[in-house]
Amino acid sequence: MWSICKKELKQFFSNLTGYIAIILFLLVNGLFLFVLKDSNIFDFGYASLDKFFELAPWILLFLVPAITMRTLSDEFKGGTFEILQTKPVSKWQIVLGKYISVLIVLLFVIVPTFIYVITIHSLSAQGGIDSGGIAGSYIGLFFLAAVFAAIGVCCSGFTSNAVVAFLISCFACLLIYFGFSAISKLPVFQGSADYYIEMAGIDFHYRSISRGVLDSRDVIYFVSIVFLFLLITVKSLHKK
Repeated sequence: MWSICKKELKQFFSNLTGYIAIILFLLVNGLFLFVLKDSNIFDFGYASLDKFFELAPWILLFLVPAITMRTLSDEFKGGTFEILQTKPVSKWQIVLGKYISVLIVLLFVIVPTFIYVITIHSLSAQGGIDSGGIAGSYIGLFFLAAVFAAIGVCCSGFTSNAVVAFLISCFACLLIYFGFSAISKLPVFQGSADYYIEMAGIDFHYRSISRGVLDSRDVIYFVSIVFLFLLITVKSLHKK
């Protein structure tokens, strides 16, 4: 499993793809936070990273599928999946090795944004920020990225075309992140099942953790969704 993980990381950072992903994430967020009118923190007037945690999920919604789209699809396209099957590794080890490598890449993407925290702290009038809320938001952001990664690896396991895997991943991530919240607002569900439908979406639990309170129900939800998509991936590999 770890050999697969190392191979994926080496492949990702052996060219400019990995570095471009990190730079783009920082650049886009930096532009919205500090440059663009009506979205930067200077216009907001408060020492808060709320704008970042509102924007980051939408960037990850496209960035994570771009990172994961080749994890399994390239194995099928290049015929190397058959070679993997001859190795003394199980399907779970193959999937977990690739999934963990994606999580490590996402850590490299998220960790540099800590500079935003330092910047906000230095810009605050009284030298104080909501540390608890920011810490909770970062935990929620990592869980969100972990779910997107599981969805991306799963979608990559269904096709040998990386572009198709990317498009399906984006749609699936968008549906699970925002779809349930949108459906719950339909008039037919108002006052009855709207709350429970919204609870099925990622956005509900992401906002819950972002308040700074780490609820076990939110953690169980994220872990369950990750396990579900990894299980689907393993089952699809067994069929191949």
